[in-house]
Amino acid sequence: MQDQLNEFSNESGCPKCGNKTVSKVKYTWWGGVLGPRMLNHTKCDSCGYTFNSKTGKSNTPGIIIYSVVIFVIAFALYFFIRNR
Repeated sequence: MQDQLNEFSNESGCPKCGNKTVSKVKYTWWGGVLGPRMLNHTKCDSCGYTFNSKTGKSNTPGIIIYSVVIFVIAFALYFFIRNR
């Protein structure tokens, strides 16, 4: 299934293997439904490499930042509710 992605993916395809068939990732363990959408997470149908469809680069730094921010928010909410 090939979704209509932005100009990078349509022109270049997968930055690792060059395959033109890529799909948007709809759900991940680290970001649920929202995370992949925010980071334009895309997966190559051939080699399985995941990358940012706008830049063609790995989403690893964005995933780490997203996960840390979500953890900090959850931690703060827990202590706010607990101390209330």
